[in-house]
Amino acid sequence: MERSFEELEDARSKPSRLTIADGHLGIWSALGELHAQGKEQRCWNHKIRNVLDCFPKRIRAEAAEQLKKIPYAATLVECERLRDMFVDRYRKDYLKATEKLLADWDRMVTFYSFPKEHWSHLRTTNVVESPFSSVRLRTDAAKRFKKVQNATAMIWKLLRVAEKNFRTLKGYWLLSDVYHGKTFVDGVMKQKNRGIERLAA
Repeated sequence: MERSFEELEDARSKPSRLTIADGHLGIWSALGELHAQGKEQRCWNHKIRNVLDCFPKRIRAEAAEQLKKIPYAATLVECERLRDMFVDRYRKDYLKATEKLLADWDRMVTFYSFPKEHWSHLRTTNVVESPFSSVRLRTDAAKRFKKVQNATAMIWKLLRVAEKNFRTLKGYWLLSDVYHGKTFVDGVMKQKNRGIERLAA
């Protein structure tokens, strides 16, 4: 895992501001060593599935309805209010489910410190997993390639085809602000107080 990140760092000149991944411990460990200044966001789809697996099937639909509202709250405060309501309702009978939800919470809400226009791209790893789903279908069917080069060529071609259906990034004009470290609170850029700056000068 660490070697893969080192190769990525060597291949690009600018470090990313945010990494989105599932709960794989190896990913976070490697990031902590190689890219400590970058922010980290865990995938809400993986989190929701893991939490729901702790419930009996008869009440999963009810729990899912409440759980899925949490990452779509308009503000961090509202998100945590919905979280607390969920925990209060289910902690007594389904402690493991609530512990799963609370685990690694800080990484679940990192997206609130990025532009609101970007949130739909940041809550989950779908942006990566969706293109690779078609790749897995073909490579699983082929079972095993005799040459690595053949597998690489097919994967590359499949991704180029999938690329034609990629959506334009929402709020792409805000990427420069993100990269240059502008502060966002609940998805809105925090403006500096010019009057205070002039007095300080």
